Amino acid sequence: MNSVRVGSVLVRLSLVVLLTQTLVGCGGGGLFGLGKDDDPMPPSPLPTVAPTVTLNLLWSQRPTRGTDGRQLALVPALAAGRLYVADARGLIVALAADSGRELWRRDTGLAFSGGPAVQGERLALGTSQGELIALSTQDGRELWRTPLGSEVLAQPRWESAERLIVHTLDDSVFSLNPATGQVQWRVTYPPPVLTLRGSSTPALTDSGIIVGLSGGKLVKLDPADGLPLWEVIVTRPRGRSELARIADLDADPIVIDSTVYVGAYNGDLAAVDMQQGEVLWRRELSAHAGLAADDAGLYVTDSEDQVWGAERSDGAGRWKQDQLRYRRLTAPERLGDWLIVGDFEGYLHLLDKHDGRLVGRTRLTKASLSARPLVVGNRVYVYAEDGTLAALTAAPTMTQPAASPPAPKPNPHATVTPKPTPPATTQGKR
Repeated sequence: MNSVRVGSVLVRLSLVVLLTQTLVGCGGGGLFGLGKDDDPMPPSPLPTVAPTVTLNLLWSQRPTRGTDGRQLALVPALAAGRLYVADARGLIVALAADSGRELWRRDTGLAFSGGPAVQGERLALGTSQGELIALSTQDGRELWRTPLGSEVLAQPRWESAERLIVHTLDDSVFSLNPATGQVQWRVTYPPPVLTLRGSSTPALTDSGIIVGLSGGKLVKLDPADGLPLWEVIVTRPRGRSELARIADLDADPIVIDSTVYVGAYNGDLAAVDMQQGEVLWRRELSAHAGLAADDAGLYVTDSEDQVWGAERSDGAGRWKQDQLRYRRLTAPERLGDWLIVGDFEGYLHLLDKHDGRLVGRTRLTKASLSARPLVVGNRVYVYAEDGTLAALTAAPTMTQPAASPPAPKPNPHATVTPKPTPPATTQGKR
């Protein structure tokens, strides 16, 4: 196994505990010791929406117990007509994607925290105890288990049948043999004193592995041995306090053609050349929930839960949707001409991706939707923190044509007076 250690790991546990105690206060009910009624950033009330798009529920099940109210990276995975979902208590379930019918379930007793990711006949999941587990897609039986030493709060990524890539909470990146779980290489970066509780999911490309790290750094690693091909600081920490200096790249990097798009908390939205590692442009925009992109533009949920549409060429904003502020939105996902996001009260919101207008809404559950919706074709799969799993489609709302007024009924007592015949007129030549 090759092991690369970049810098030294800082001891941060005592600082985090001290800061947490300071923020929470003694006996306080919320952040900074404030009660729920004193929330300095109360969620926006639901805005009025005149729906032009309807979200149609195909099926809804509650196959697992969800995340236990924790911010985890548990999302549905789809392959060969099957959906796979896991919960924080070790339950893994397979369902038919077209109907929601349960196919099998297995209770492993593990504290799953990231995944599953599916490749062929294997599922990969990370745990809060710092392990990576491979299970069979046929019945969920364990194939192998490898200790990594740090919690997994990102999606594992399969690179065909050659290697399995995972990013752990301590900013280590591993490559494992998919058949045996043996670690092929590991690279570790020193985390800052204080970071967000989360990790970005690596993006796999033909020329390297793109990973966003704590402290605003983006790296490209050689798949063969994990050595850095380039490193770039997307956002430098700024501010006087350690809290203000958090600049993590927790949003998953998006790769389109030869450009990597990333967003940093307390930092910038940026585009980076994938071959050279040069920053092409930066725009000040704090984001950590995630972003999406297509040929038409970039779409970002910022740290205040505002959704932005921006130009891919220079990051210039085209529109901003601010009616959902502080509703703890998911990353946006593309669905045809729309974007879909979930919120903390179990609502799904549809936005027009061209101008950001709210065009539809539906509620699936009272629990939070924190995982990015999974879109496959014209179907959306949503997994809530209470274990609710649902499948939906979207279609333009059918408007009923205005009804014609009924013809008046004839009155048998009415007297009909014939209209006088107008005199004939003759137009002759002059």
